[in-house]
Amino acid sequence: MLLGEIHDNPDHHRLQAAAVAAVRPAALVFEMLEPAQVAAAAGIARDDAPALSRAFSWQASGWPDFAMYAPIFAAAPGAALYAGGLPRDEVRRAVTDGAAAVFGAGAARFGLDRPLSVEAQIAAEDQQFRAHCEAMPRDMMAGMVEAQRLRDAALARAALQALDETGGPVVVIAGAGHAARDAVPAALALAAPGLRPLSVGQTETDDPDAPFDLWAQSPAPAREDPCASFAAPGGN
Repeated sequence: MLLGEIHDNPDHHRLQAAAVAAVRPAALVFEMLEPAQVAAAAGIARDDAPALSRAFSWQASGWPDFAMYAPIFAAAPGAALYAGGLPRDEVRRAVTDGAAAVFGAGAARFGLDRPLSVEAQIAAEDQQFRAHCEAMPRDMMAGMVEAQRLRDAALARAALQALDETGGPVVVIAGAGHAARDAVPAALALAAPGLRPLSVGQTETDDPDAPFDLWAQSPAPAREDPCASFAAPGGN
């Protein structure tokens, strides 16, 4: 199961925690964690939020307040933790060198050796352009798509490792963009054709075409416009 969220929406995290408790997974894969962080948290009780936050160096990670994520960890106290995240320098390198070059061995298994269809590439670049507030040159979006494909493949690889080592069920906690059917689920379909992942997304608008197997709508929290600084005088 892939549980997708909008990272700063507390309602999304509460729903994720409830879903994790219901599934009782053998393994949890987090987009927010890298291998060194998982290793640093070995032996720490899942309901000890302050200790987990310190072990993960969460405050320096750039993710929203750990208090929103803590109930997800506590909901599966016996689940093995797996890192689905990558170091930022690797993600940045994918922008220039391509996802396959950075992923290395096994890239073909997740389809990174093959370009997207023209239609899919255009759609992915459009999505990245919007996600970056339409403030970056369009010719940079192909690199951003490569970075996104790398992150999708890394999450799929971690999910399959978790399944192989624990027998499942496995729950992947990631952003809604990664949980969409054309993202991590598509990478899993290439790597393990017999697998049937369930994509559960969360939205803040009523979207009958949401790209998930199941989805829930939650109201958007009060937040500043993330693109406002680009529109303001002196913005980049």
